[in-house]
Amino acid sequence: MKFLKKITKLMIFLFFIGIFLIAGVYIYAKMLPKIDINKTGSYYLYDTNNEIFFQGNGTSEWANLEDISPYVTLATINIEDKDFYSHHGFDVLRIMKAMYVNIMNKEYKQGASTITQQFAKNLYLDFDKTWERKLNEVWYTIQIETHYEKDDILEGYLNCINYGHGVYGIENASEFYFNKKAKDLTLAEASMLVGIPKSPSNYSPLVNPEIAKARQKYILNTLLKNKVINEQEYNEALNQELTYYGKKDKLNLNTIMYYQDAVMDELKSLGSLVETNLKTGGIKIYTNLDLKAQTSLEESIKNNITDNDEIEASGIMLNPETGGVIALVGGRDYNKSQFNRAINSKRQVGSIMKPFLYYNALENGFTASTSFLSQETTFTLGTNNVYTPQNYNNLYANKAISMAAALSFSDNIYAVKTHLFLGSENLVDTAKRVGIKTKLEAIASLPLGTVELNHLEITNAYATLASEGVKHEPFFIKKITDLSGNVIYEHADTGEVVLNKSLTFILNDLLKGTYDYNMVDYTYPTNISIASLLTHDYGMKSGSTDTDNWIIGFNKDIVTSIWIGYDDNKSMTASDYKYSKKIWANAVESYLKDKEVSWYEIPSNVVGVIVDPITGNLATNDSKNKKILYYIKGSEPGNIQEVFDTYENTEENLETGVGEEDKKNDEVKE
Repeated sequence: MKFLKKITKLMIFLFFIGIFLIAGVYIYAKMLPKIDINKTGSYYLYDTNNEIFFQGNGTSEWANLEDISPYVTLATINIEDKDFYSHHGFDVLRIMKAMYVNIMNKEYKQGASTITQQFAKNLYLDFDKTWERKLNEVWYTIQIETHYEKDDILEGYLNCINYGHGVYGIENASEFYFNKKAKDLTLAEASMLVGIPKSPSNYSPLVNPEIAKARQKYILNTLLKNKVINEQEYNEALNQELTYYGKKDKLNLNTIMYYQDAVMDELKSLGSLVETNLKTGGIKIYTNLDLKAQTSLEESIKNNITDNDEIEASGIMLNPETGGVIALVGGRDYNKSQFNRAINSKRQVGSIMKPFLYYNALENGFTASTSFLSQETTFTLGTNNVYTPQNYNNLYANKAISMAAALSFSDNIYAVKTHLFLGSENLVDTAKRVGIKTKLEAIASLPLGTVELNHLEITNAYATLASEGVKHEPFFIKKITDLSGNVIYEHADTGEVVLNKSLTFILNDLLKGTYDYNMVDYTYPTNISIASLLTHDYGMKSGSTDTDNWIIGFNKDIVTSIWIGYDDNKSMTASDYKYSKKIWANAVESYLKDKEVSWYEIPSNVVGVIVDPITGNLATNDSKNKKILYYIKGSEPGNIQEVFDTYENTEENLETGVGEEDKKNDEVKE
């Protein structure tokens, strides 16, 4: 009995101590300077012309509470926090109930955040969910509660929450979804909007209309149950047919949110560097976004894929001189899928790996004229281990062809012979040098692109070629300042010379052969179908597997890459391979229209020679094909080129893999 009395006294003592401590915390918070909730936590994104293209956690159109439909405020309170006006930032009973439900179900089933807590969280960027982070949110909740009236908190909350599609704040959401002011929203419209913030990617009526309708019904049921509306209002709202606007008056680019997501990912990697400034005000983020480039990419994809709802696309434009990403499309429609294929997926790359093989070959004494026999070949890779790669449609020259021809036609036999002749580890090393970070296996099929790489990763590797051998790290953010303009972060150039400039020039010129009519022989250059669309010089390579189709091309000013495929890795049909090249040509030519564009200057130790580009021999009057190819001085071809097919492969521990390339050689456009 005495023990129970002692426990009771201890519990009472601890209770009063707890009350005293909590009161002390609230009093201390009240003594601190008042935070401006209209600006705190705001971040502003600027394009390369210093024009704002996105605002988060703070909007350009702040709506006062009296200018917001009462249906919005009533529905928000009843769904998110029905005791909002009676608690002091935390709903203790709700927290205890949620804990009980979650413990009983052994999983997270129910939350207990109040509107003030959610507002506090939304005033920060969503960094790692650590305990320190949670404690900061609790402290911020207390500060808000001690300094502001409930109406001010509700107003701030409604002006900063995410309504999907890059739309923050109720006024912007009302205009985006219904093309009207927030004060004019009907019960049906308000109940639809209030349901979105719980999961914007799932509850947007533009993405999942059936799920959004079910969410709206739940909200209307809650309002009816809480006697906020009557049964007639419930039925009228539930049965009202809603028409969605789904546009932004400024920068109505469907894909710009993919770029913004990539910026936010990079921002998160900076961690506490920017979080401190968000607590005290906001930040301005200056990016590499070029709206002309972004528009060119988006419109080209939209205009060229009109007959296939399932196939996906991603695209990147990058400045090779800096590594700055100036445009990025992570999918065909952000409204339907927020998955960013340009930065978050890995796909088989096909023959776009080959240029790195041929750079390595040039580095090891090969020239544009170096020849191998192109014929069906079985390679012995070790005891009882053979590999028989194939050209598309089993089409072979059945004669010796030069490196220039092999690149133009994307000949797999030549590529594998070169790969094994040099040693399979060499391509792995070269890939690392140009910026490919994915671990590569030294297998026979590596130059045929059986490896899966990230879209940005392979694009940046090509940027190393475009910058004449200088590797940069790709980046989105140029600098960050506070709201007063004080610089708190600035990107540092990481340029590193990793390739020989003269050899890179030779390779880049060879990549022009993929759309050159001077290369037409027993087959056509792989990109000949878009030759008539091009008004500038580009180094270019395409690549295909059963499931993926790529094209990457560049000049001194821009690197552009396009990927086409299905999210579920479904095999592509013959007609699916038609998209990527035309998308690429339209996007690049649109972006470079009216811009001065020049090709690379010939290095002083490089000489051009008129040759037959198919055989690699010096051209004669009888040569069917003639073209200037480039060589390091002293390595120019003679009258007859040596054919390097006398070697025997002696590597014994190679793994094998099969990569199919260039599923379809393009038809010549007459």
